[in-house]
Amino acid sequence: MNSMPKLILTGARVAFAAAIVATAAAPFLFSANHVVLLTEFMSMLVLAIMWNLLAGYADIVTVGQHAYVGVGAYAFFGFAALWGLNPYLSIPLAGGVALVIAVPTMLLVFRLRTAYLAIGTWVIAELLMLAAGKLSAWGGGSGTSVPISIVLSFGRVRADRLAAIYWLAFGLTAVAMLATYFLLRSRIGVGLTAMRDNEEGAAAIGVNITHARILCFLGTAPFLGMAGAIITLQKLRVAPPASFSIIDWTVFIIFNVVIGGIGSFEGPIIGTIIYFVLRQYLSGLGAWNLILLGSFSIVVILIEKRGLWGLVRRLLSDDLIPIAHKPSAKFAPGAKAE
Repeated sequence: MNSMPKLILTGARVAFAAAIVATAAAPFLFSANHVVLLTEFMSMLVLAIMWNLLAGYADIVTVGQHAYVGVGAYAFFGFAALWGLNPYLSIPLAGGVALVIAVPTMLLVFRLRTAYLAIGTWVIAELLMLAAGKLSAWGGGSGTSVPISIVLSFGRVRADRLAAIYWLAFGLTAVAMLATYFLLRSRIGVGLTAMRDNEEGAAAIGVNITHARILCFLGTAPFLGMAGAIITLQKLRVAPPASFSIIDWTVFIIFNVVIGGIGSFEGPIIGTIIYFVLRQYLSGLGAWNLILLGSFSIVVILIEKRGLWGLVRRLLSDDLIPIAHKPSAKFAPGAKAE
């Protein structure tokens, strides 16, 4: 590795570590408005990490992951508001409900491939949204607000409440990143990386593609459900169009992953940061906001199909967060045989 790329990589890793420390202490460092924004960022980052694992590695190009966000939101409201369970406990339980819903969904959509699979996941998400609109205890089609007693259980003072919800989002993001990291570093992750690069070649060398896809599909559902619960705490409301929003929880997530770099660990992080920066400056443009976001993603794809991280990666000889297994010196290119 040349000295300049190595220096840049070291600096980037130091900056990334510093950013983690700063975000962990965000409620102490930033204003309430910034904490709210960072909570939303963390929630969307979890969704981006999960979609990247599905589409970027397991080749499950879903456009229906908002189904599990909505299921998590409604399950959280049911556990906490209707059945009186502890709101903190209701969050992982919401993830469990999302996992339960994912099992029959998987049995259906795994019979499909390519575009048919994507359409199938979208249809199921729409059916779940329509079903949620029939639940009168959840407010029917217009939805309902989260009871004030649940809100106050996270802190009677607004600053404390925002901090508690933020740390829930931060903790979920940390677990999602660590789980993805260790998965990709495992033997299964080696197979997923091989699937990402060449699915037919991966199958030829013995990678169990079906098992890898099942693990990813079912493994992402609880994270999506818990993210839906945390999003509900932010929005303080459940409603079919908002909780099951395809624009917010699928379309924008796909945009984040694609411009950041699909099939890379760093891509969802970079893409989500770029999305929030662009949204901050383009929010006043109305419909032009979506047009410019779409145009930007097309330009990025035309330049580099692996997104912005693919462009940066050309300047470096290693990843910011290394997940690939390096060959030992014994098997390195040019090594002498014994």
